[in-house]
Amino acid sequence: MNILVLFGGCSSEYEVSLHSAAGVIRAMAGRYRLVTVGITREGNWLYTEAGPDAIERDAWREGRCVPAALSPSRGDRSLLLLEAAGTGRIGVDCVFPVLHGKNGEDGTVQGLCELAGLPLAGCGVLASALAMDKHRAHELAARAGVETPRGFVLGRGYEAARAVRQAKALSWPVFVKPVKAGSSYGVSRVTERDGLLPAIDEALRYDDEALVEQAVPGFEVGCAVMGNGALVTGEPDEVELAGDLFDYTEKYQLLTARLHVPARIPPETAAAVKETARRVYRALACRGFARVDLFLTPEGRIVFNEVNTIPGFTAHSRFPSMMAAVGMDLAAVVDRAIALAMEDRP
Repeated sequence: MNILVLFGGCSSEYEVSLHSAAGVIRAMAGRYRLVTVGITREGNWLYTEAGPDAIERDAWREGRCVPAALSPSRGDRSLLLLEAAGTGRIGVDCVFPVLHGKNGEDGTVQGLCELAGLPLAGCGVLASALAMDKHRAHELAARAGVETPRGFVLGRGYEAARAVRQAKALSWPVFVKPVKAGSSYGVSRVTERDGLLPAIDEALRYDDEALVEQAVPGFEVGCAVMGNGALVTGEPDEVELAGDLFDYTEKYQLLTARLHVPARIPPETAAAVKETARRVYRALACRGFARVDLFLTPEGRIVFNEVNTIPGFTAHSRFPSMMAAVGMDLAAVVDRAIALAMEDRP
């Protein structure tokens, strides 16, 4: 099978994508014919034959690169190579997007693949768009009976005095984050009134809406979910923080934070986390795979945080680690993701 791997992207999470893509490509080695396309920070698509090491260190454009585009015609199922001598074609059996954040994880690329009639590894348009929008994802999870943090949404041009009143009603501390962004970009923990407005403005640098929500006591747990109809879950993990925020640096360098797989929680609590993750996964119409992030309070309440429809795919990332704990290494996870995509073949 020809598997088209998309990486990079016109997103603040470009660098994260490079590391995830390298992990996926290494896991596919020897079992698929790889077709790799890097998307530059400016949004240009380039076919490349660079290996995972070059991709990981952002040197993939140093070799031969050809402008490329997916054919939107459903009968073509091909990648178009836009060379000076003419247009070439490479057949595509399945697309595996390894893109994080906007213009990759939010339903845009998924829509292009569905328009072209190409099987897609991971969630489709609807689930990707819903999961990217934290506010609307919370509303759907709440309708499915899952507890969510109290909060409110502000847009550009918001009224400062009203924002302060609403935040005060939640009680400090609060978290301020872009409604549609990932990898903790633009996220702040605010402990007093004076820090609120700068945090809102920072969040609005990454999106046109900011979410202000009450801090949930306890710690974060995650659960990997795979499947279309019947669902398989990994072992939940636990994020142990030395500070107050699981920010970009901690997520990808783990300077002081620690990840525990499986989470250090009782078996009955782990079972409840898995069931809650499955409920959220279905409520957002997820397919293929996703990572559901939750909070576990000291009283044992499970509170929804967010869904990552394209989680990290390095060997030490949370999703692969959770699946490894139930006997699926990264190669098996990638194989299963492609098999699930082919089930949805148009």
